[in-house]
Amino acid sequence: MPELPEVQALVSFLDEHLRGRTVERCELGAIAALKTFDPGLDDLVGRTFTTCTRRGKFLCLDVDGLWLVVHLARGGWVKWWDAVPATKARPSRSPIALRVGLAAEDFAPSPGFDVTEMGTEKRLALWVVHRPEEVEPLASLGPDPLDPGFDAATLAAIVATAPGTIKNALSTQSLIAGVGNAYSDEILHAARLSPFKPAAKLSADEIQRVHAALVTILAEATARASGRSAKELKGDKARAMRVHGRTGEPCPVCGDVVRQVSYSTKSLQYCATCQTGGRPLADRRLSRLLK
Repeated sequence: MPELPEVQALVSFLDEHLRGRTVERCELGAIAALKTFDPGLDDLVGRTFTTCTRRGKFLCLDVDGLWLVVHLARGGWVKWWDAVPATKARPSRSPIALRVGLAAEDFAPSPGFDVTEMGTEKRLALWVVHRPEEVEPLASLGPDPLDPGFDAATLAAIVATAPGTIKNALSTQSLIAGVGNAYSDEILHAARLSPFKPAAKLSADEIQRVHAALVTILAEATARASGRSAKELKGDKARAMRVHGRTGEPCPVCGDVVRQVSYSTKSLQYCATCQTGGRPLADRRLSRLLK
């Protein structure tokens, strides 16, 4: 799933390639992905991209006063075309959810991009609105962890009343915007905390460690992703992970094996030596340590 660093890099890439370009085509390939009907996608045609921004994991593209807002969900991505295919996107089994073609300039081919979604979940979402705040899940987002005002006291106030585990608190978008399954694993490994630790029971020292890991890891990942093309970002993210997606490999800190707790549709990874005092975690349904 794209998270804050990858979405920020996508936004920067799209802003560089879209700003000042006029929409010539806008075709829906997945009917269920479009969550609004007025304004419609056709209302974007003839308008010019003015800026691309990010809020949490949402791509927010300003098209001359109308906003195309995209949430990539778990399997979504953006594919850039220097010459967009002439084939019109239509509802089908294709992974293409949206195809946008831009007006050609100086006899060059017409560029554009596809918003795609792989897998069977089909949770990618598109909105065309007058203001991004009209998108309900975007309006309910928590603070951005890379905002200069997001300090340890802010994190402490969030976790003090957060239900469930610290893993859940970090990846709940209404509490903290932009962190998902992968980076929450990385943050908790760096902070030396069990993912099952109740969020409301963190000590002051633990909050400081989580805050430092949260800001450092996201800032480093964002800097690393900066300047990369859309097609390079996924591979870069996977290569940079220390525990997430590394089940069975040695922990880069202590050498212990990276372990996994499986969910119905996803999993978390952790190091028992670094995070749980050497004790492997039980199945997540029990949410406790093996005795």
